[in-house]
Amino acid sequence: MIEMTQTKESEKVICPRFEQTFSILGKKWTGLIIDVLLDGPRRFKDLSQAIPGVSDRVLVERLKELEKEEIVTRDLDDTCDIRSGYRLTAKGKALRNVMNEVQEWANQWICDTELNNLNDR
Repeated sequence: MIEMTQTKESEKVICPRFEQTFSILGKKWTGLIIDVLLDGPRRFKDLSQAIPGVSDRVLVERLKELEKEEIVTRDLDDTCDIRSGYRLTAKGKALRNVMNEVQEWANQWICDTELNNLNDR
């Protein structure tokens, strides 16, 4: 249940934490990045290949946002910083149940017609 506070009898205000959560997770590609990283650490190239359609520029942007929120961390190889990889932090891994619930909801409520419309874009 969404935590709400009342300012007036008929006016409700959404919890700022809930709003902040959706401002982070609601960006295009973010959920897919998290979903891929739930399977384990990935190099940038592997992430890019696992998420068809995302540009390298947007992927870098989303990863930086997720790093800032401490959901993802970037690990550098000791021998060469080009071989960096990304993994979920404990905070990121805690999203596993949320992601599973979203998948269950999608399986029940998103029809194939809507998926075909997405693929046509």
